[in-house]
Amino acid sequence: MAISENYKKILAKKEPEKNLLISLKSHAGRNFSGRITVRHQGAGVKKMYRIIDFGQNKIGIKGKVIALEYDPYRTAFIAMIEYDDKEKRYQIAASELKVGDTVFCKEAAEIKIGNRMQVKNIPVGTLIFNIELEPGKGGKIVRSAGSSARVLAYEGKYANIEMPSGEVRMVPKDCYATIGAVSNPEWRYVNIRKAGSARLKGIRPRVRGTAMNPVDHPHGGGEGRTTIGLKYPKTPWGKHALGVKTRNNKKWTSKYIIQRRKKK
Repeated sequence: MAISENYKKILAKKEPEKNLLISLKSHAGRNFSGRITVRHQGAGVKKMYRIIDFGQNKIGIKGKVIALEYDPYRTAFIAMIEYDDKEKRYQIAASELKVGDTVFCKEAAEIKIGNRMQVKNIPVGTLIFNIELEPGKGGKIVRSAGSSARVLAYEGKYANIEMPSGEVRMVPKDCYATIGAVSNPEWRYVNIRKAGSARLKGIRPRVRGTAMNPVDHPHGGGEGRTTIGLKYPKTPWGKHALGVKTRNNKKWTSKYIIQRRKKK
């Protein structure tokens, strides 16, 4: 992840907490049988995974932000929280959260950036992130840099949440969510200035389909720069490449979607 100059000043220059680090084996886009299922992945700088507390189950215990840190495994920054019982944990940092701020996690807390509470106690129109889909299972959605969802309404046991994509879905009111938006909103504007930066992040070179031979790609062949000669772009395996729904119709959360995201 590239970091803008503005954020380099606020991130801690200390080593990460050792007891909250684990080493993950790199599979470089391969599945359980070793076949490549995601292309253009491999190598990159060796990095340690930070254990993030997505559930924040320290109910009613005050926590203090003692550092904002970079996380190589995610686009957002992370905050080191020290609780009153002296335990330290990492959590996704909210935008505008600063060192020295206090955070609470309980059923009903003050509507303040970084505080976490049940959705039923959050006013309509409030921005939230790190939202649970099932009570007690930890935050599952809206965790990437700069993203936030919005509470729209309450109906029975559920709250209607507008997702960053514009999709509206139901979430049980007993689920927890954090107030605010995710940190590092400038992430989307940072350019990868050279190929070496991408390689260090584990992204391998991509070859255009039109530069290949017909045996290697449906777009291949022809003399010089030619059009693909097809009604629509295709993948190397001949399937539609654009405008195709990829969501599994049997996904269990589909029943909670009220309104699909709008096409741009």
